[in-house]
Amino acid sequence: MPVLPVVLNVAGLVTLLALLYWMKARGLSFSVRVLASLGLGIVYGLALHLLYRAEPDVLKVSADWFSIVGSGYVKLLQMVVVPLVFIAIVSAFTKMELTENVGKIAGLILAILVGTTAIAAAVGIGSVAAFDLDASRIPQGQEEVQRAQELEQTFGELQQMTLPQRILELLPANPFLDFTGQRRTSTIAVVIFAAFVGMAYLGLRRRDPEAAETFARLVRALEGVVMGMVRLVIRLTPYGVLAIMTKVAATSDYKAIWELGKFVVASYAALAVVFGIHLLLLSLAGLNPAAYVRKVLPVLAFAFTSRSSAATLPLNVRTQAEELGVPQGIANFAGSLGLSIGQNGCAGVYPAMLAVMVAPTVGIDPWSPGFILTVIGVVALSSFGVAGVGGGATFASLLVLSMLNLPVGLAGLLISVEPLIDMGRTAVNVSGSMTAGLLTSRITGQLNKDVYLGGGTGGAGVGAAAEA
Repeated sequence: MPVLPVVLNVAGLVTLLALLYWMKARGLSFSVRVLASLGLGIVYGLALHLLYRAEPDVLKVSADWFSIVGSGYVKLLQMVVVPLVFIAIVSAFTKMELTENVGKIAGLILAILVGTTAIAAAVGIGSVAAFDLDASRIPQGQEEVQRAQELEQTFGELQQMTLPQRILELLPANPFLDFTGQRRTSTIAVVIFAAFVGMAYLGLRRRDPEAAETFARLVRALEGVVMGMVRLVIRLTPYGVLAIMTKVAATSDYKAIWELGKFVVASYAALAVVFGIHLLLLSLAGLNPAAYVRKVLPVLAFAFTSRSSAATLPLNVRTQAEELGVPQGIANFAGSLGLSIGQNGCAGVYPAMLAVMVAPTVGIDPWSPGFILTVIGVVALSSFGVAGVGGGATFASLLVLSMLNLPVGLAGLLISVEPLIDMGRTAVNVSGSMTAGLLTSRITGQLNKDVYLGGGTGGAGVGAAAEA
């Protein structure tokens, strides 16, 4: 394989990275630079794809070099997720942001997340009907069949766990193990552990105010360090988005996308409707949806490119707290719970679409009211414990299809377009968790509407934080 083309491709990416730095030096806003990096990545990636279609090895090696910036940035964000979740929730207790209302707040967030997931499932079913999708029409290549066989094997392992057992997996038997992120439900377990620490602090505050104040000072110091780490990583967002999007655009299988174009369009149509429902709910709560879109666009752009709700958490939480006027404690609960519970895209739209598409292959009428209601209910219940990383939608689909006693191989037949669809699903997941935080704040009367309608907390929102 020739080395020169790879060197030139990497040099081209470095040139675009330098352009983004120049834009920063010229004072262009964080949001503008994130959106510019998204556009530049698509254009440059498509150009590389067209130029090296006959030399896939060149693209593969170039993409490996691009990953130093793209995947490296995602890893740095994932590095700060667990410390951020833990310290921010405990800090909310020490600042009295979460006291006797913690149960009500968590309950509201969970109800909104699961409720919107049920609505998303209904939207997914409607999209299948509108586009007349059928599992039997999906082309099956060797790679797709192999993936289907792998999922059948995973299904056998998954079938051994009952729904109550999967719910028990959310609890932190060993919080130190969960701090390493080794379990699919580790983030939720850390949230629960942090809440226990916070409630224990409230008890200590009543018994021994002096010791409690010492603990609170320690927490404030740790929070300052963790938030400093978050700011350092967030500064790199435009560069990470550029590299990730370039790799995706350069290495996507456009032939498969064309063959499965109807399913891709139907998926994005459903995701767009769910996002519209988020805006409708905000409007019904008396909040300006235009302000929401304007402030969350950089966060959704990163979620779209990274395909990871977990990696997006720092941006998610900071935007809720500093741009949307959500109290820090609620922002952390909504962002953290939204990583593994009630993901509207991955655990709502997608599994429901697959269930309705595959039902006719086993002689089930997918349009009977009983089956539709069953699918919606199963989707809502199984949305607990879906990991907020790439592949979470496949896991959610396995759960739903197995609970409905449907063949799970269909999820493998869509492997070629999974990355493309997963980008939109992740963005909708993140929007769902932010909507839950906003609505909970509004219902409990804790939303700062001046911040929501204005330019953030004294202009110190995500973009300003990235410049700090």
